[in-house]
Order: sequence, then structure tokens, then C-alpha cells
Amino acid sequence: MALLDWISSDHDLRLEHGGVRLRPHRLADFAEWVSLREGSRTFLQPWEPTWPGDDLTRGAYRRRLAAYAQDLERGVAYPFLVFAKDDGAMVGGITLSNVRRGVAQMGSIGYWVGAAFTRRGHTTSAVRAITRFSFQRLGLHRVEAACIPTNTASRGVLLKAGFVQEGMARDYLRIDGAWRDHLLFGLISPNPG
Repeated sequence: MALLDWISSDHDLRLEHGGVRLRPHRLADFAEWVSLREGSRTFLQPWEPTWPGDDLTRGAYRRRLAAYAQDLERGVAYPFLVFAKDDGAMVGGITLSNVRRGVAQMGSIGYWVGAAFTRRGHTTSAVRAITRFSFQRLGLHRVEAACIPTNTASRGVLLKAGFVQEGMARDYLRIDGAWRDHLLFGLISPNPG
């Protein structure tokens, strides 16, 4: 798929579960995405990598979409925005990344939700949608996720979505400017092949 198709067309990669719809990013999403991210900055930053100084600019968003298009073409990542079904509001984002084939057949998920949309089940529904996509459409065997031990909300989302806590990795990811320990979670396909 060409980059311009990814940015400008209604791509057919859409997922639904519970009260949410997932679809790829579009250039037209920029204003709503910036508003949601900026309005949730204080809420999100303790759980995310340090935001670049230009993170919320149109140029950075275009670069983000170009990188997403390349990852999708290579089949190594599937980034989505998450929308509430009832009113169509953008509530967050979720990505299946680091997709490995061969003997691994696995990928990793990461997600975020806007501060105004927490505790409504949107994130759990998005995680369930992307795991179903991973197993049924991509044929993966395993999906992994990780969260900082103090992020009880994220841990709850993963457990509700059927993930099993498998351990802890020390200094696993650089989050909010420092290397942080992470709890590790896994989910195996219900139909292993």
C-alpha cells in the first residue's frame, strides 16, 4: 500500500469490540488527536516515553503516519486509533507492534487512553479487539504486553482482557525519562495451531 493511500483513504483495516471501533490514523484526525493528547498530557506522561518537543505538531504527526505506513507494509506493526461507538469520539490509541513471524508468531501491544475516557471499558474493549485480530486475522500464537508495576489501571485492563502476568523485567523500557521496571503479561491464542 502506498503512503498516500494510508494517509488519505478509508483503509479497510477496521476492528470493533464492545463499545469501541478501531481504525488506522488519518491526516484528518490530527486536530482531534492533538486535542486529546494535549488535554491528557499530565495523565499520560508518567506512563509513556518522554514526548519530543515537537510531538504535537502537524509535521511530527505526518512523520508518525509515514512510519506507521512503512510498518504496516512490512507487517511489523498495526497502529489504530480508538473511537467510542456511541458518539464517535476519539478516546485513545492502541498498537500491535514488534510482530515476529517464523517460530515466534507473536507481537506486543501498547495502548493509551485520554484522561476524560478512563474507567469506561474502552481500553479493555480495544485490547480484546486487537488480540482477536492478532489471533484470527494475523494467525499469531502469542500476544505480549507490559506495564509499570504502579500502573494498576493498566494491569487491570490486561487481566480483564485475559492476559496472564508472567514476570517482571528490570529496567525494561525508558519511560518518562528513566528506565523503569515492567510487569510482563502474555496471552496465548485460544486456537493454537
